[in-house]
Amino acid sequence: MIRFAAPALLAAALAGPAQAAPPTWTLPPAISAALDKAHVPASALALWVQPVDAAGPSWGWNPDFGVNPASVFKLATTSAALDTLGPAWTWKTGVFTTGPVRNGVLEGSVVIVGTGDPSLVMERVWLLLRQLRDAGVRDIRGDILLDHTGFAPSARSAADFDNAPSEPYNVLPDAMLMNFRSVTLSFQPDAAAHVAHVSSEPPLAGLRVDATVPLAKGGGCGDWRGALKLAADDASHWHFAGAYPAACGPRNWPLAYPEPASYESRLVGALWREGGGKLSGKVRDGALPPGASPLFTFESPQLAQVVRDINKFSNNTMAEQLFLTLAWNANAELSASATDVRQEQARAVLMQWLHQRLGAAADSVVVANGSGLARETRISARTLGQLLQWDWASAFMPELMSSLPLNGVDGTLRRSTAQAGRAHLKTGSMRDVVAVAGYVLADNGRRYILVAVINDPNAGAARPALDAAIDWVLHDPAKAP
Repeated sequence: MIRFAAPALLAAALAGPAQAAPPTWTLPPAISAALDKAHVPASALALWVQPVDAAGPSWGWNPDFGVNPASVFKLATTSAALDTLGPAWTWKTGVFTTGPVRNGVLEGSVVIVGTGDPSLVMERVWLLLRQLRDAGVRDIRGDILLDHTGFAPSARSAADFDNAPSEPYNVLPDAMLMNFRSVTLSFQPDAAAHVAHVSSEPPLAGLRVDATVPLAKGGGCGDWRGALKLAADDASHWHFAGAYPAACGPRNWPLAYPEPASYESRLVGALWREGGGKLSGKVRDGALPPGASPLFTFESPQLAQVVRDINKFSNNTMAEQLFLTLAWNANAELSASATDVRQEQARAVLMQWLHQRLGAAADSVVVANGSGLARETRISARTLGQLLQWDWASAFMPELMSSLPLNGVDGTLRRSTAQAGRAHLKTGSMRDVVAVAGYVLADNGRRYILVAVINDPNAGAARPALDAAIDWVLHDPAKAP
């Protein structure tokens, strides 16, 4: 359980004897009421508000206590990426051949070299293979080699965070990550046939999923996933021992593939043959051999678009790919063949960037990873505010701000009950944590930085306190003590 020191005690401890006494701050009544209703103590809230240009008073509540920000920490990862790589930067997946191509026949192998592109979803993998066919390769007499060596194999397990390895948000990063190593099951009830028809996407070579599941009689939707009794531990056959509630209507269920090491080879094999390509050998992992000839480079969307996907929808896997890419890029400046990038290198690169941009304010930051999906991450509300203030003055401010969810409109803030369309805020949510951080346009025409983080076992019930904080900044920022 995470608790905060009382504001006056905390401020006095931080100020020290040589500094002036801090102002006396009072929590706005609407925020206090929302916390009380959720049975969350005010000491569990860290809050920071200031004008974006700092030409006015700032206001805080427990602003200097190190809190777990959950996915709000993605602001640090995406800000560092936009600053060091630039909004137009792209990942470049190299495609090579190990032999000559004559009349559509490759007398050798194709080698695809991953560089950490987080945007290689099924459609883009299909486009890559289509580009391979357009380059004249239709019949591969060797293998398709997938080179993952850009990132070191993760020492973590997908079950480490919350013992839920089948959740797509727990998929681990990889230099050749495709489609987030996930499968989406779709269910379409057919009352006349008394079954729900099941389809799976993307196609994976060697995976068979039961085509139907019986419809449950009566009852509501409830725990429909549990009712299915899906057995998905087998990498080759997924089946159902339960039933699908008809009351649920059509539904989708994304799942992480249980054998992640074989995912890309299964996907590429299925899509290559589905598109009419021939392959004499196998799709398998392997490093780029000496002497292979470059055929083409497959570029990702620009970084600004990827950052938008990360922040709008709080995509953990994409954030981890970007986090490791920061280290990969830093190493590439030293060596043209930088490989084996590791988490600890990425942490060091991000910490160095934070110190360069925020100075001593970064001293107390604890970086666990790039997504914020960790229990160890720590940063204060004031430091997050300073990061957002630095972002506001940066050249890439429009790209970062537009990547943030717009309250009551889209992304992870679409259900916000605060006045819609006036706040661009990154959200954070996991067990014991809810948070928002970003920019709010107030009634007085000024834009303010808002950071609000709650760390408490009842944090999930205190979301209305975050909306109350947004509304307070919208309408009453000048009334802050």
